[in-house]
This record gives sequence, C-alpha cells and structure tokens, in this order.
Amino acid sequence: MPGVETPIQYLLTLPPRMAEEFETLEGRRRPEWFAGCDPANRPLGSAGGTAHLLASAWQATAPERSFPEWLGQSRKLILHAGGQSRRLPAYAPTGKLLMPIPVFRWSRGQRLDQSLLDLQLADYERVLAHAGPAMAALITSGDVLLRFARNLPPFPEADVLGLGMWVPPERAKDFGVFVSPRRSPTELAFFLQKPPAARIRELAETHLCLVDTGMWLLSRRALSVLMGRCGWKGSDFGAAGPQRYELYAQFGLALGRTPTVQDAEVNALSCAVVPLPEAQFYHFGTSEQMIASVAALQNLVLDESTAGGAATGQQPDQVTQNSRFDAALRRQGNHSLWVENSVVPASWKLASQHVLTGVPDNNWALRLQPGQCLDFVPIGDKEEVCVRAYGFNDTFHGPLGDDATQWFGGPARQWFKARGLGLEECGIDPRADLQACRIFPVVPAGQIDPAFVTWLLAQPSDADHELASTWRRLPRLSAQELCERVNVRRLYQQRARLRETCLQPMLKNFRRSVFFRLDLEATARAYAAGSDELPELRFSPEDDPLRVVHDQIFRSAVLRHRQQPNWQQFEAGAFARLREMIAHEAQLAPACPRPRALEDQIVWARSPVRFDLAGGWTDTPPYCIEQGGKVLNLAADLNGQPPIQVFARLSEAPELVMRSIDLGIEERVRTYAELDTFGQPDRPFALAKAALALAGFLPRFHANGGFASLDQQLREFGGGIELSLLSAVPKGSGLGTSSILAATVLAALGDLCGLDWDRNVLFTRTLALEQMLTTGGGWQDQAGAIFRGIKLIESAPGLAQKPSIRWLPHHLFGHEYANRSILLYYTGLTRLAKNILAEIVRGIFLNSPLHLGIIADIGANADLAGAAIQKCDYAMLQAAIRNSWALNQRLDAGTNPPAVQQILDAVQDYLGAAKLLGAGGGGYLLLFAKDETAAARIRQTLTACPPNARARFVDFALSDTGLQLTRS
Repeated sequence: MPGVETPIQYLLTLPPRMAEEFETLEGRRRPEWFAGCDPANRPLGSAGGTAHLLASAWQATAPERSFPEWLGQSRKLILHAGGQSRRLPAYAPTGKLLMPIPVFRWSRGQRLDQSLLDLQLADYERVLAHAGPAMAALITSGDVLLRFARNLPPFPEADVLGLGMWVPPERAKDFGVFVSPRRSPTELAFFLQKPPAARIRELAETHLCLVDTGMWLLSRRALSVLMGRCGWKGSDFGAAGPQRYELYAQFGLALGRTPTVQDAEVNALSCAVVPLPEAQFYHFGTSEQMIASVAALQNLVLDESTAGGAATGQQPDQVTQNSRFDAALRRQGNHSLWVENSVVPASWKLASQHVLTGVPDNNWALRLQPGQCLDFVPIGDKEEVCVRAYGFNDTFHGPLGDDATQWFGGPARQWFKARGLGLEECGIDPRADLQACRIFPVVPAGQIDPAFVTWLLAQPSDADHELASTWRRLPRLSAQELCERVNVRRLYQQRARLRETCLQPMLKNFRRSVFFRLDLEATARAYAAGSDELPELRFSPEDDPLRVVHDQIFRSAVLRHRQQPNWQQFEAGAFARLREMIAHEAQLAPACPRPRALEDQIVWARSPVRFDLAGGWTDTPPYCIEQGGKVLNLAADLNGQPPIQVFARLSEAPELVMRSIDLGIEERVRTYAELDTFGQPDRPFALAKAALALAGFLPRFHANGGFASLDQQLREFGGGIELSLLSAVPKGSGLGTSSILAATVLAALGDLCGLDWDRNVLFTRTLALEQMLTTGGGWQDQAGAIFRGIKLIESAPGLAQKPSIRWLPHHLFGHEYANRSILLYYTGLTRLAKNILAEIVRGIFLNSPLHLGIIADIGANADLAGAAIQKCDYAMLQAAIRNSWALNQRLDAGTNPPAVQQILDAVQDYLGAAKLLGAGGGGYLLLFAKDETAAARIRQTLTACPPNARARFVDFALSDTGLQLTRS
C-alpha cells in the first residue's frame, strides 16, 4: 500500500529578469517553486542548465540540508524555458513557458490569465505521480504541450525512463529517437539525435522507433551521474563552476544496451522507454508554431453541442487575447494572426502573419504588410518602451552583415541600406550576431510617433531622412539585452488591465463566449477586483439550464470576494436550481397510482448494497450532466441476505403509515402538508415521504392532480398504505444505503400502486428523490444495487441521465476471492456524506480545474479497473483500487481520517490495496490482501485488536439478482 504522496518541487529556468520577478508576478512561492537562469554569457546546455538549476534551487530553498537529503525531500519537476527564444521574439523576455494561451472553447475550468505552464502542469504531475518511487525528477521542455490518455501504461523500473510517441519517419528525423528491440519494446537499445528518415526506416525491420517527447524521468542515481558530468563534486561545482553538457546530444547518446557514445558511468545506467498512449504534440518554438498549435487545439473538438455555445465551426488561425481589438478581420486575408496584450484600433489595416504584442493604447493609422510583427517591450521605470519590429519567420541568427542573415524576411543589411544607414556609423559591427546587435529603439511610451513605426516597417521614401536620424540617435537595445532590461511588472500590469476590460463584455455575451466554462472562482476573484457591476442576464428557455446555475454561483463568488452581504443566497439558489431541474424530470412523467395488490397481500422489495470500486463522483450532478458518468461497482448481499428491505401493503384507513423496523419508530401522515416535509432530510421518514410524493400522492406529482386533500385522494384510491422499512446496515456505512433504500421503497410502491416502473425508471426517480431531499447525490448507489453483479455503468451528458451497463465476469469476487483474499471490514466509524458532497458540488459548479481534473481521472480509472476484472487480473485490480483510494483522498482530504489510517497501518504488510466504500471518512473498508495467507493474518490482527467495540468483519457475496420484488 502506498503511503502519503511524495510532494513535488517545481524548478524552472527562465530569462534573467523574469526569474527575478517570477514569485511576485506569478504568486508561486519558494520553497515549492523556484525559478533560476543560467549564468550570464555562459551557455551550459540542457544538462548543464539542469545541474545548475538543481544546485541553485537547493541553495535557495534548503541550504540547511545536504544536497542528497534535499533531493529525497520531494520529487523535482524541471521545466526549461530560459533560452533566448530567437524564433519567437514576442515571449523572449518572459520565456515561452509563460506565454499566455487563450481559453479553448471546448474546455472547462481554464482561466483567462492562463499560460502554457498552467496547461502543462496537470499532465506532468500525472506522469511524475505514476512513476515508481525510485524516480526523483522529471525533466522536460517549456515550449511544448503534450496531450495523452489519462490511463498511462506501466512504467518499468529504470534509472532513466524516456517517454516517446509514434510518428512517421519524416517527422521523427527532426527530433530525438528512442530505439528498442521489437522483442523487448520497453528496453532502450540506443538513442539517436535527429537521425535521417532513411535510417529510421532501416531500423524498423528489427527495432521500434519512438520519437522523444522531451520528457525524461531520472532516478537519484541518474541525477548523480548527470550532475557529475556537469562538474558537480558532491556539494558544489568547484572553482570552475558548472560545465556545459547536453542532455540529449551527449547524455542521451550514451544511454541504452548498445549506446552510440561510450561513457562508462552513463552506459551503466539502466534505461527503458514507453510510448505515451494517444499522444499529441504541440510545439510553441516559433511564431508560426505558436499560432498553428493554438488553432489546432481550438479545433480539437468541432462538435458544437459540447462547446456550450462558445463558438461554432472551424476556428480560423486568428488569436486575440488580453486585448482591445477593433480592426476589421477577414477569415482568409488575415490568417496567421496573434494579438496579445495590445490595443489595435479600427484605424489599423492588417494583412497576414502578424504577431502583435504589448501595443499601447493608440489611435494610429497603421497599415501592416504580410509577415510584419510588432512588439512593444516596457523598459525600466521611466515609462519607456523598446519598439521591436521584425519578420514573422525571422530567426535572429547569424552575422548581421551576412546576406543569409534575415530581418523582415530579407537580408538584414538591406534594411539599413534602404534607410541610408551605415552599420559602422550606427555603432553596429557587421560581424556581430543579429541577436546581439542594438537595432531596437527605446522611446518614451507616450511619445511614439506612428510615422516612425511605419518607417520601421515600410520601404522608406527620400523624405524620411529625419526619421533615420531619429533612429540613429535614440538609445537602442539588442534582442539579447531586452531579456535583461525588460520591466516585466509593467508588462504584466498592462496585460491585467486589458484582460479586466474583457470580463463584463464576455459575461454579457455569455451565449457566444466561453464565460460559463471558465474557472469561475478565479474569474470571480478577478471580476471582484474591478469596479464593474454585475449585469442582469436574461435567460431564455432555449438556454442550457445549467448556465443559470453557473451564473448564480459566479455571482455568489463575486459578492463573497467583495465581502458583500447576501452572497450565500446566490449560492443556495444555485443548489436549489439544480435540484429543481432534476426533480422536474420526474414531474414531466407524473404518476397515477391505482391499487394492484390484493388487500391481504404484502409486496416485499429487497436490495443488496453496492461496493464502489472506481468511478464514484463522476455520477454526481452537475458533473454527470455536463460530462457524463462512469462507475464500476458491484451488488453485494451481506451475511447471506439482501440487507435493504421494504414491506408494503394496503390498509383500510385513509392514511400513510411508515415504520422503521431497525429504528423502532412509526409516523402517520393524513394531509398533504404533513407529507410535503421531505425537504427536511434529518426527519426520520423524509425519504419515504419523498417516495410517496413521487408515486403520485402529492398533487404536483399526480397525473391528474385536482384532489382537495390527501384524505380525498386516499379514499378514491381505496384506502391507505403501510410501509415497513428495514436497513440492516449501520447509518453512515458508505454502502449507499440511503439511495438504495429510496429505490427499494419506490420499487415497492410502484408494484403496489400499478405504476409499472422498470429498473431504468427507478434509477431516474431515485436521482430525483435525492434532490428533493436536498441531500443531492449521484446515481451510482441505486444503479449498483438494483442492477445485479459487477458492472461498468456509464451515462452520457444530458439532464436525463440513462444508464448504459456492461456486465463483467464474477471471477475476482467469486468464492475463490470473496472473504478469502478480499475482505469486508466495518470500521465502526461513521461519517455523513452531505457536507462532503456540497463542497465537491460547489467546486463542480465553479468549474474548479482541481475538482474537474481529479474527477476525470477517477472516471478514467474506472476503465482501468473494468479491464482488470475483464482480464481476471488480481494484481491489476489491486493497482486500480490503490489508484481509486489515492484519487478519493486527493479530492477530499477527510476521506482517510487518522482512525482509518491506523487500521490500515496495523495490516500494512499484508495489504495489496484498500479503500473505504462511499465518500470515505468511515463505514465499510474493502481490503484486498496480497494472498489468502495475508488475508488470514489481517483477520487475525484486527480481530485480536479491534479499533473499537463496533468494528468487525462481515461476510459478503455477489448478488446475482439485484433488486427483487415478490408478493405474498
């Protein structure tokens, strides 16, 4: 059994000024986060930069510990974005890792202020968490976005684990390539750096070739070897400092069984490679790649029904964000457009292939030619900006005086010649690399002359000598110096101001925008910080009904952040609206009860309980309504009998009588007012009253309505009803007893009153009943019990949830395993799920990325558990159960209280997996022993030393019937 998850420390390389300001501007603080940069004018390479970053992070965040102790304290997620970004100048000052990325219209829970880093983190964290305990670090690149399936393949134990993906040889030739023998696909034979396509095809006869995704997992041993190759001597780099060393071109080539480079220490490291399932690779290394990748991501989902009305059809490669943009756009004529942190008025005339960043407020009349880009970089504290004009495909590489060195898509020296500027008279060495040449003028922000900007871009005329003279005398910076002189605080402030102005228009235009799909908590915090009032929105019957719920919860959050009164009313309104929507589905098919049983007959309904193995929480509204649900559970009898039982009979007196056999209490209802109190779930018979209401004994749920009183209705019905309820499991058991009892009562009433409700109707009506009780809840409890055996239950998105069931083989829960290797243990602890449920539902309402991400992982894990049961693979099932338990704890820290952990600790050595059934906190614990002998030791240990007087083992057996209905 795994213990507490090892924490992650996030280490980043960034450009120098951004590294200094990272904590303040991004709000990501030490020691969890650390941003560093390579020493000035000392390129270290990818491995040397990794070593220097590790050493710097250690010294900055834990100098009191030894370096090995610090490495073992947390896993390291290392992201490199400290390069000069020559081919993507717009984000060179902050690093490509922090470039803003627009919200994808198909997404839910993204933020308007998100960066590439934000989109990368969740998947990198999943990979690091999935790796074995020996893995100490994940090293990856900051200018890519990888998307892959949620269920990852097993990771082999190795010192170095490379993660690859399948691509054709013609694409693979531009990347690193892992080569593995076909007979041993996870074994790394050797690594090649950008091999020719012909070489890859030649190897394909005997080997598998996977393109390197840039994600490498390293053990502490591998990190030690890597650090040594970079000059590390145990506690420092010595007087010489860190040495240049390449991760891929040197370290990588020395890896594998038959490496292409001989290096004894590196050769001795064990290596493996695995393909990432369903991997998609998006590069952000150049201006063109940035726009193409975002456009491709926006168009990943073209199904308009899933976009929530955000934007329909194929989206063009035109990206505008954090901007005030009023210029006219044509779909084809203005292709390859990126506008960010800018003001572009209607007086601008645009073409194609533009990257416009940092443009200040202006009323200029500019006409851009294809391929022209503008970047206004704030410099210093005196409100100055550096005007960087460049070409869309410029690489900023090579001697300026060389005809092959491009600026604005042509020879760089031609720009100077066309303006009558001599390189030497401008203080520029033609032999200097273009990246280091001071060619970008610095001007006061409020004194930018549009004619001067046009002169920078357009072919000048003979009358432009004065502008050439202005350029010559202005202070200028090189692209390299920009990264050292940029005022990133001013850059962030301008971006935030422009982003704030977008909020209210987006909210007003909610039908066409992504507003209600955003992370609404983060959006509410930003909205509350501004001065805009909340506009009243008018919803129509055609609107997605959940938009109203999201609107209510958003308003509540804004008022809460502004510390204004009545915010709770809006939150309560969101919960009430959800309940009304689900209950309304039941009212669309009202009941017309008629007595069907004979006067001396008893209807006997009985149900098993459910064990949830994986997927629980995906069935909870509103998640299942918006995303669909997926749960793996089973129906189980306890101690040889179905523990949930209901007896129903007709009676002569016009009253509704409810008795609880296990509680020994009774209540009689004679009026509609007495029946219509089920909204108080703490009252003893609230559940039975709600079931009677749904069966048509309240006017709003009756097909005809119109009765003056309950007495009149019952007299016309022919008399009253007596219900006797038995729940032979403790309250708070985690076995779904409340919902199962509700379904069983409904089944008994359906049979007694001739309602002809099949199991699918019972499924839906129970979901409505839970909402009527105000306790909320999902559908897995009733589905787990009324449907027999082990099954994977799915529902599609939509208000009307309908179960689709795939039954699985019983072997792993048959007599060979049940009560022998798999044990059911009552902890004697109870915890009600309502408060847990409300907190998680609130997170779903707010599109919390944390909640949505974990629940999506929970759903994916149901597939993994289902595959294990289908294969009858006990070890694989244990892995899925361990994952279920870990995910539930990530979703709610109270899932595993100390008293439960003490029980698990007592039998730790014998356990392969375990999880509490239900929402956690107490109730029944399902224990998966390593084998039968271990199970016997578990029984012996917990029987000899029980945690409390109520704790006990309970025998269980699969129910091969589910809900049963009979009459006497």
